Amino acid sequence: MIQPTAGFIVYGVHKDGLKDPMGTPFIDEAIVKKAKAALTKAGLRLVEHDRVIASKAEARAALAKMKRNDSVDLVILFSGTWVWAAHLAGAIRDYAADRKGVLLWTHPGSQGWRPVGGLVMHGGLLEIGVPHKFIYGAADDPAAVAGIRSYAQAAHLRNFLNMSTLGAFGGRGMGQTCGVADPSQWMRMFGVDIDSRDTMELIRTAERLPARKVQELQPRLKKLFGAAPEPIVANERSIRLYLALRRVVEKERFDFYTIQSFPGLGDDYSATCFAQSMMLEDGFGTSTLGDFNTALTVLLLTKLSKEPVYYGDLQHLDVKSREIKIIGDGACPPSLAGKLGPAGFAKHGIPTEGAAGGLSVRLICKVGEGVLARLGRVNGEFQMVVTRASIFEPPRDQLERRLNECGIPFWPHGFVTVHCDMEELIQHWTNEYACLGYGPELYPALQDFCDMTGIKAFML
Repeated sequence: MIQPTAGFIVYGVHKDGLKDPMGTPFIDEAIVKKAKAALTKAGLRLVEHDRVIASKAEARAALAKMKRNDSVDLVILFSGTWVWAAHLAGAIRDYAADRKGVLLWTHPGSQGWRPVGGLVMHGGLLEIGVPHKFIYGAADDPAAVAGIRSYAQAAHLRNFLNMSTLGAFGGRGMGQTCGVADPSQWMRMFGVDIDSRDTMELIRTAERLPARKVQELQPRLKKLFGAAPEPIVANERSIRLYLALRRVVEKERFDFYTIQSFPGLGDDYSATCFAQSMMLEDGFGTSTLGDFNTALTVLLLTKLSKEPVYYGDLQHLDVKSREIKIIGDGACPPSLAGKLGPAGFAKHGIPTEGAAGGLSVRLICKVGEGVLARLGRVNGEFQMVVTRASIFEPPRDQLERRLNECGIPFWPHGFVTVHCDMEELIQHWTNEYACLGYGPELYPALQDFCDMTGIKAFML
């Protein structure tokens, strides 16, 4: 889970201990202290500027300091009292020109004239077209602090993507139309470079691994699955493919990746189910079938959540009950297993989609709250659909029937109730895949990310 870094700058003309006619300092240092403490408690790392800014020179120096610090994801400008907006606007505009986040925070209260300082800056930045978020709320207001946190997380995600690399192993899988990428568009929108490698490199790397590497993984597999897989060729290839995939991704310094899976690799060497499950477990953003849009969605959810992410088919949608079954083709991080269906091994089981066979993962996703999301494109323009969701386990006496409904009971199942209009979800959804992330706080962070990057968001 990410920890955003925020530059924290207090601004206001009446500073340096200047008092109002009642003898009270205009800037309340106790409120400033509480504000910083609330942000730290919310998970932000602060880079504080040691001077309240008011003049053009002070603003230029403060914002330049934050601009030079590559670890700073956004600047939080805290209204200490009123200010001459023109003295700050140029420096803020220059900082924002590097696509860094700007957030104005005004703590309520009549003393100190903080709302005046906040609103004049908010209006000024709107006037000159500087993208920003304006928060009006107290340090002890959970909604206000959550709004700051989500914006900071979104800023971190955008900064992470800038100059990152998405690796593509192989080409398009299963004839996918909804998931292809325009590399120029990805660079323009996100600063992401798309690089590619043939899947033969994975096979060569897998076969060259010494046997001890396979053996060294056994204790971890026993911990995750309760037992080691049967020692047969297909299972060993699945393990080797995972180890090779991780090695090549790290060697090439891919920040996230997509893999064709089949046709090709799944027919020539091994199905990718187990390898993908373990890469998700390890916290890598990834997808199968050369689906670039799912890969980015998984990356975003992975960085935002404390739990690994599950992507799988929207295998059945019950419009009336708003229930969805998510069934991945054998791939799911094993630590998502619930009490009703612990993680275990199964066979891939579909020869037309990977004749070489291999390990897959069997489990039922644990209970929790989260989101379903997926990035997609409509007429070449990015959009994202996000809905809140509750993950549940069916009653034990109904489990066998519910697993058998799809005809492939040994693949991982996620049972989800979505909190939206199902017909609207269906009409806006752009692929067979759903990406499931645990944590209700993912919803506002994804909304802020879409706002920052120019993605059309359907927050259902």
